[in-house]
Amino acid sequence: MSAAARVRAPALLAGLRRLGTSATEAERERGARWELSAAREYYDYRKSIYGDVTHRALLVDAVGTLVVPAQPTAQVYKSIGEKYGVKFSEEEILMRYRWAYGQPWGRSRLRYVDDGRPFWQHIVSSSTGRSDLEYFEELYQYYMTEKAWKLCDPDAEHALKCDYWFDAVAVSAEVEAEKPNPTIFLKACELLDVKPEEAVHVGDDRRNDVWGARDAGCDAWLWGSDVHSFKEVAERIGVEVKG
Repeated sequence: MSAAARVRAPALLAGLRRLGTSATEAERERGARWELSAAREYYDYRKSIYGDVTHRALLVDAVGTLVVPAQPTAQVYKSIGEKYGVKFSEEEILMRYRWAYGQPWGRSRLRYVDDGRPFWQHIVSSSTGRSDLEYFEELYQYYMTEKAWKLCDPDAEHALKCDYWFDAVAVSAEVEAEKPNPTIFLKACELLDVKPEEAVHVGDDRRNDVWGARDAGCDAWLWGSDVHSFKEVAERIGVEVKG
């Protein structure tokens, strides 16, 4: 192969890579346009059935959609745990936390039974290497306080014109079902006295929130993708937002 050919070959490969990248980006753009078009079509369809207010009930996932920890979990585990002998770095705690949380919970088919203490004791111990009961209780009590949490969307209450937050709360430990099990969505609809098709669920997990709600017969929007604020949620439902 000549020197000129050797120079042109990498350039040709680079050109093919750029072509492949451009084709992929174009396909993604087409997919996004199709999804937007389908969403608008579905919105119009619901308005034709239910009128300007497209849903009678809004179901909201709690952690990750409505609220998030005010401080990173690993930071809290470490700062509170240092006096109890926690030596792991925040990075190590986070890695161990994710691993432990992702494992099957062998003591029950439900992770959150009653007050959830056994499950969270397991998570804290696995994450920090410390099984000190006093340490766990201090952490547990911290997460029971308002200062441990913040709203994902600071304007949520104003956007939804809430004089109070919820008409009903469905807790997995009480319902004996966790997302994506349709049972918990059906229970929420029962508590609100609406049919599943009259409700829309908003959550940040595609599998647990979107697929689970749709399996129950509810509409569902993915937080951070389909909707990004509760003002947008309200507007999509047909609730007038002022200010």
